Amino acid sequence: MKILVTGGMGEIGRPTVEGLLAHGHEVRVLDLQVESPIPGADCHTGDITDFALLSDLMQGIEGIIHLAAYRHPSMAPGHELFRVNVSGTFNVFQAAAEAGIKRVVCASSINALGYNFGVKFIPNQLRYFPIDEEHPLYTTDPYSFSKQMIEEVGAYFWRREGINSMFLRFPAVYDLNAPGPAILRMFVSACYEQTATLLAMAEQARAQRVQAIITDFERRALAHEWETQFDLTFADGATMFGRSNFWTSLDVRDAAQAAEKGLLADYKGSHAVYITDTHNFVGLPSRELAEAFFPDVTTWKTTVDGTESLVSIAKARSLIGFEPQYPFKA
Repeated sequence: MKILVTGGMGEIGRPTVEGLLAHGHEVRVLDLQVESPIPGADCHTGDITDFALLSDLMQGIEGIIHLAAYRHPSMAPGHELFRVNVSGTFNVFQAAAEAGIKRVVCASSINALGYNFGVKFIPNQLRYFPIDEEHPLYTTDPYSFSKQMIEEVGAYFWRREGINSMFLRFPAVYDLNAPGPAILRMFVSACYEQTATLLAMAEQARAQRVQAIITDFERRALAHEWETQFDLTFADGATMFGRSNFWTSLDVRDAAQAAEKGLLADYKGSHAVYITDTHNFVGLPSRELAEAFFPDVTTWKTTVDGTESLVSIAKARSLIGFEPQYPFKA
């Protein structure tokens, strides 16, 4: 297949492009900077907000993997983040429609749920575990809202133009082969130690401590701290960011295989799917984690055994045949 990858030089983009090339696809890349071109790929410098450039690059393309976006609320002011993430995605779909392209895969985020970077938290915001695509969204930060809106862009272009699209709700994506993997292992180690210590406490003491940590986290969120600085260094920071993403993670190679499968699988319509590892990254019992850190959530849609993820990938398995091949090992 002849594929255009936007953001193809990025942390997920480059491994995705290299994987596509290894599988015999022809790949064209668009990114803001191309300092080290990928051998075998047709690399171009440019911006997804440049509609004329996008239109030119669509010529001869059969499918698109759209990864270009701000990937964190601290990376840009809200108006700029929304302009690039949402308007840029609209441009990609509009240019695809005009070129007659009917397959688009986009990087969405687990944050489309609205929980991790949210600034307000309402009673009954989380309804059940494991989280799946039927769970209601409640976004209160510009990044998460942008991911919710790009999924609406895909639905619009399915209704209007018949473009099939897949929105991959990625969690934290890591590359153990990239420079600095020790940072990841330090975070996981801290998260494990802090979380395991809490789980070992007597029930009443644990409940009081967890509530104090959550209260402080929500205070920081309401002050919009995550929109200015992504800070894991504060006390219990690893615990709280593990909790707010439900201890999910994904190897970049599995992100790449999900993107390729999203283009090649036989489905119709526009769909959002969670793409995550099958187990939590701290290696602690998932039900114990949920009961300790989400005591108000008492409904379980399906059985979760051992360290199985609190976020379901059943829909991704069904629609595109996704199955993680590189589980995280601390």
